Amino acid sequence: MYAALDIGGTKIAGALVDEEGRVVRRTQRPTPAHESARVLMGAVDAVLDGLAGDPAWGVIRGLGIASAGPVDTAKGTVSPVNIPAWRGFPLVDEVRAYPSLFAGLEPVLVGDAVAMAAAEHWKGAARDVGHALCMVVSTGVGGGLILNGRLHQGRSGNAGHIGHISVDLDGSLCPCGARGCVEGLASGSAIARQALASGWTPPRGEEATAAAVAAAAGQGDARALAAFDRAARALAAAVAATASLVEIEAVVVGGGVAQAGDLLFAPLRQHLDSYATLDFVRGLQVRPAALAQDAGLVGAAAAARASVRGLNSPGSACT
Repeated sequence: MYAALDIGGTKIAGALVDEEGRVVRRTQRPTPAHESARVLMGAVDAVLDGLAGDPAWGVIRGLGIASAGPVDTAKGTVSPVNIPAWRGFPLVDEVRAYPSLFAGLEPVLVGDAVAMAAAEHWKGAARDVGHALCMVVSTGVGGGLILNGRLHQGRSGNAGHIGHISVDLDGSLCPCGARGCVEGLASGSAIARQALASGWTPPRGEEATAAAVAAAAGQGDARALAAFDRAARALAAAVAATASLVEIEAVVVGGGVAQAGDLLFAPLRQHLDSYATLDFVRGLQVRPAALAQDAGLVGAAAAARASVRGLNSPGSACT
């Protein structure tokens, strides 16, 4: 049994995951993303409290942490773009100090999108693929790479961080400091902003979210459909660039925005035909993630599992 945390800009989730990659207990809290570092860590501790009350906690062999990035897996620190109070935050040290964690049990940190890639390669839509990009499109946009049948994390654990590829040289300033990033065009909040800018308004009493835009698009609202098309075009440009660099054969897309289904996937496939034009990237497969909202948790467990088994990376655990 493994414990797993998945920390993002919207929610902090925790789970107990068995050796077969099955989630046997799950708990979550909203992310107090604009609160202090200590308040944020309090939410993480509260999620751990929800897991520690389960009898299975007494037999966990490892604990994996998937966090929004950038991360530094060597230092055990995180600096999520959408969580301003955490800059170089020593997350691994903080989790290691959790009172109910067994002495000697070492938390393992991975980026959330890298965790998603590990999970999809282990148990999901990339299980049969040797070269793939796995993407999370949610509050932010992230990615992880499967190359030569193994997870490729890079030197600091951030390889595949596609959300901060610039696809608009004159675009808006991103919180990361660059301009025209994919995340600023294709994240859930970006979709909502674009729809609002075009004149769409959410139903009375509802917030302007990507889910609300998706509902309107499903009813044929042209402004909502255009917001999803713009996001899909940005994603297609970044995916095609990635495919040109590392010759992937498939892209797996998950996260909250991907729950919109064909509202996102249909224009994404259409725009890929325009951007991925070289012979060796043409015909790139686009697959929905199979593990939905639990991918980050399963991937974090895969990281812990790989560490316990003495393997070099979570990708080694995907067998």
